[in-house]
Amino acid sequence: MDRCLRLSTLFSMQLLLTQALLCLCVVGRHHNNELIRAGKLGVLSATTTGDEASVASLISKDLFEQIFTHRNGVVCPAHGFYTYEAFLAAAATFNGFATTGDVVTQKRELAAFFAQISHETTCGWETTPDGPFAWGLCYKEELNVAAPYCSPSVEWPCASRKKYYGRGPMQLSWNYNYGQAGVSLGFDGINNPDLVASDAIISFKIAIWFWMTPQAPKPSCHAVIIDEWKPTTMDIVAKRMPGFGVTTNIINGGLECGRGSDPRVLDHVGYFERYCAILGVHPGNNLDCATQKSF
Repeated sequence: MDRCLRLSTLFSMQLLLTQALLCLCVVGRHHNNELIRAGKLGVLSATTTGDEASVASLISKDLFEQIFTHRNGVVCPAHGFYTYEAFLAAAATFNGFATTGDVVTQKRELAAFFAQISHETTCGWETTPDGPFAWGLCYKEELNVAAPYCSPSVEWPCASRKKYYGRGPMQLSWNYNYGQAGVSLGFDGINNPDLVASDAIISFKIAIWFWMTPQAPKPSCHAVIIDEWKPTTMDIVAKRMPGFGVTTNIINGGLECGRGSDPRVLDHVGYFERYCAILGVHPGNNLDCATQKSF
C-alpha cells in the first residue's frame, strides 16, 4: 500500500491543505522562463534512435518507482500520469540522452535530469514522509492555470482561448516556448498546449528536448553533465565551472544563482545527491550555483 494511504487522518488533511501553499512557491520558482528564450533556441528535431533498450538497462521499472516514490500517491495531482513506459518511449527519440560515455556518465546524466524535473514538480518539504527529496513528478500543471502566459509574437501568435502556463516535467510555459517545442517534436504547441499535460510521452519528450538543446550563449544541460562542455574565459570569470550546478544555472540561473546559500538551489542538489546514491554514482564537483553569475 502506498505510504500516503497509511498516513493518519490528521496528517493527510494537513498535507492536502499545505499543497496549495507549496504550489504557490513552486509556481514562483518554475516560471521565470529561462527554459527557452524566444529567438535563441535552435530547432532540434527528435528522431527515433533505438536507445530505449540502453536507457532501460540503466534504470529498471522498480528503480524508477524507487526514485519517484510518491508520484502516484493520492496527494499528488499528477498521480497516474508519469509512467516508466512513457519515459522510455520519450528517451528513445533522442540520440545520446543517457547513452553517451561510460555507464557512470550515463547514470549521472539520468540522476541530473531526474533531479531537475523533480525540483520543477516537487510536493516535498522537510517533514513529508521519506523526506523532501522523494516527491518528484508530483505536478503536471502549475497552480496558476488562469495566467495566459501570452507574449506578443508574430512568429508564435497566441491562439484564441488557449493558455500557455507551466505544464509537464520542465513546466514549459509561454506561447513562444510551446511553439518551438511543437515544431521540434511534431505537434501543434500553439493550438494544442493542453497536450503537454494529457500525453505523458509528449510531456517527457519536451523535458528531454530542453535538456538536450543548447540555448546560445548557454550550452545544453546534456553537454554539461557528460563533461563535453568546456567553459570559456568568460565562464571561468563568472565561476561557471563544469558540474551539476551549471545545469541549474541554465534552467533557473536568473532567479537562483549567484545568491549564496539559497534553499531553492539546495533543493536541486538534494534531489541530485539522492538519485546519484540510488544509481550508485558519485555526483562530482561544483554541485550548486551559489557563486555563479547567471548566463
